[in-house]
Amino acid sequence: MSWWSGFFELKPLLHLLLPLSIHWVAEEMTVSVLVDVTTTALCPQQSTCSKAIYINGLQETIAGIFKMVVLPILGQLSDEHGRKPLLLVTMSTTIIPFALLAWNQSEEFVYAYYVFRIISFIISKGSIFCISVAYVADFVHENKRAAVFSWITGLFSASHVLGNVLARFLPQNYIFVVSIALLIFCPVYMQFFLVETVKLAPRKNQELGFCTKVANVVNRRYKSMRNAAEIVIFSPTLRGITFVSFFYELGMSGISTVLLYYLKAVFGFNKNQFSELLMMVGIGSIFSQIVLLPILNPLVGEKVILCSALLASIAYAWLSGLAWAPWVPYLSASFGIIYVLVKPATYAIISKASSSANQGKAQTFIAGAQSISDLLSPIVMSPLTSLFLSSNAPFECKGFSLICASICMIISLIFACMLNPNPNPNSNTHSSNDSEGNLEDPLLN
Repeated sequence: MSWWSGFFELKPLLHLLLPLSIHWVAEEMTVSVLVDVTTTALCPQQSTCSKAIYINGLQETIAGIFKMVVLPILGQLSDEHGRKPLLLVTMSTTIIPFALLAWNQSEEFVYAYYVFRIISFIISKGSIFCISVAYVADFVHENKRAAVFSWITGLFSASHVLGNVLARFLPQNYIFVVSIALLIFCPVYMQFFLVETVKLAPRKNQELGFCTKVANVVNRRYKSMRNAAEIVIFSPTLRGITFVSFFYELGMSGISTVLLYYLKAVFGFNKNQFSELLMMVGIGSIFSQIVLLPILNPLVGEKVILCSALLASIAYAWLSGLAWAPWVPYLSASFGIIYVLVKPATYAIISKASSSANQGKAQTFIAGAQSISDLLSPIVMSPLTSLFLSSNAPFECKGFSLICASICMIISLIFACMLNPNPNPNSNTHSSNDSEGNLEDPLLN
């Protein structure tokens, strides 16, 4: 597949990618300023404190607990009831948390932000991307999906760059206001322009009583969940990529939970440095995802790309943990240009190993397994980081927690090396028999 043909595959996806990109811009522009807002509200006159680190870890832990169940259910619902309504719901949940900080940034409002942000994370974090990937799979032939997924994650990086540019140059008082306006625009645009790709069957048994309907819904969700588990368990490729994703996310989620607070405490980084760091990585990631992966994938395949990206993530963790000067985090972040390819390679492997009717189930079930990592990693990383940043550290290595996180990525690399990606999904034999609708393949119409 040529580089430009991958680009032209995106044309039918315009009404999905435009609001998605704007949504990512709106979320990313708040990342660098949130560290300062949280620290200022919870740790007045301090560069950092345990309270700020722990509340961020608590957010990831609680969200991880519920995402294990919610993510697979959302994927099942998108297969059965359509991608569009699920995208509208998940994208809308991010508006309220940022509206609170736009109104007030006092300690009470920061706590309220984290409460609503946890709810938003449970519903939207991971699910938006997984459902979008399933939407793309409805349009694009499996042989072209790796390049298209890479284009999309490249747009994701481009959105992050633009978000960080806005965060770098906009006054802090305007960041949340602009973010809210963009977040509101996205579901409104989707409602009017996004085309549904799932053909829904007529609803039956409308005359049933309320209790019977509830029992039927619970029974259907149980069967659908079991079916999704069977799809992954009985496919060696999907089973293997689940382990890869779990351990990679275990390490990377732990690093992302504490990294900005670590850099603020050790090197005094603020909003501007965070934005510059994220912009640098984002610009390089655009090139690697939009240009590099589509060229390399036909030559070496998803497995080689995945293993190379995992090696880069290990180097990133080690350099970040051993950083001895303010310029070292910039050097370590440059490895993000390569490790960012983990995601599109993973999506492509999952998509190839799944039947057309089970794209949502497979993507979100594995994302649900990743959410276990989001639950576990902050439990370890938050106290470990806090300990080594304090004066009570057992030895001098402020980034020791980041080095520990690299062990998880090494395990992920071992599982990735054992993968045998199979473009012919075995999960067809385990496709759901109780779905209310079947996927409509636009390529066949």
